[in-house]
Amino acid sequence: MSGTILIVDDEENARRNIIQYLSKRGYETIGAGTMEEARKYVHQGAADVILLDIQLPDGHGRNLLVETANLPSKPPIILITAYGDIETAVDTMKHGAFDFFQKPLDLVLIEKSVQRAFEIVAMRRELAHLRQAQQDNLEFIVGSSPKMQALVNAARRAGEASVSVLITGETGTGKEVLARAIHRMSSRANKPFMDINCAAIQSTVLESELFGYEPGAFTSAEKRKLGLIEVADGGILFLDEISSMPVDMQAKLLRAIEEQAFRRVGGTNLIRVDVQVLAASNRSLPKLMEESKFREDLYYRLKVLDLHIPPLRERKQDIPDLVGFFIRRNNQKMGMNVTDISPLAMDALIKHDWPGNIRELRNVIERAMLFCDEATIDLPHLPAEFF
Repeated sequence: MSGTILIVDDEENARRNIIQYLSKRGYETIGAGTMEEARKYVHQGAADVILLDIQLPDGHGRNLLVETANLPSKPPIILITAYGDIETAVDTMKHGAFDFFQKPLDLVLIEKSVQRAFEIVAMRRELAHLRQAQQDNLEFIVGSSPKMQALVNAARRAGEASVSVLITGETGTGKEVLARAIHRMSSRANKPFMDINCAAIQSTVLESELFGYEPGAFTSAEKRKLGLIEVADGGILFLDEISSMPVDMQAKLLRAIEEQAFRRVGGTNLIRVDVQVLAASNRSLPKLMEESKFREDLYYRLKVLDLHIPPLRERKQDIPDLVGFFIRRNNQKMGMNVTDISPLAMDALIKHDWPGNIRELRNVIERAMLFCDEATIDLPHLPAEFF
């Protein structure tokens, strides 16, 4: 995974040796010789893992160990010392040290410890994202219609092959839900799923959201920020409403996808990632290409597999399955016990044109259950336009 190791040691030769060893093995490193310098990097958010000498000219390493324990990022700290003993090791472990090594250092063992520390970092990032992300049920998009069965089969193949996917369809058809389903069906299911709505973010902010930035990259950049591409390393990045992405950003995105590498805003280091990219649009990208508003090369790079979600009016045989799903979900959410829907109400739902697609159907069922005091939804429980 990508990330930065902060090596804190007042002995310049020792610090340089560790940096050279880890840098040659693909790690991004920064060095510090004092506690004050180390604190600066830590509070800038520059360190994902810390290699920390206990005895420093301006303080004891355990103090920094205690300070970082209160940070949201809480970087794992591997302690090193020339004055180690069992008592010191036990004490630092109690205060949250990830590992402990005595000088002279075995750099092979140090690297193994660093690898384990980065596994912890990756887990924390993923859990933090999963706490914020609402996990949609795959059943939300599945129906008995041949179109949907073929779509889900293609989505499963896309997940297994880790190819770029372009998801198209009208508003409300479930493009994001399909993207999350691909993630759950893929070999990357236990890795992050990071999503961004390109239409909801100002063009000036979009680059830093995707690629992150270094401290000082612009006026308000006080500390390092990891971009979504970096956080999604090993997993999936979902770009919703990609048709709204500015053309200059499209070029930068294309290069990052092609090379599986990028630089943070204001940074010089090339960061390599392994990310599967899914994109969605409710607008015609070929038409935007004719108007020079969307890059042709990016379009074909994203469209390794094109998954088009048909509107609900073209898959009305799926409505009963979807209604049943929404009733079950709303029973749990609303604490109700609705068990059925009358033939008249179901017939009205099937005859409706559904301009808002599945999202509209979801809202209609939720409203009907709100006004339903019986076990069965009936025609009067539906909005007025249905009868």
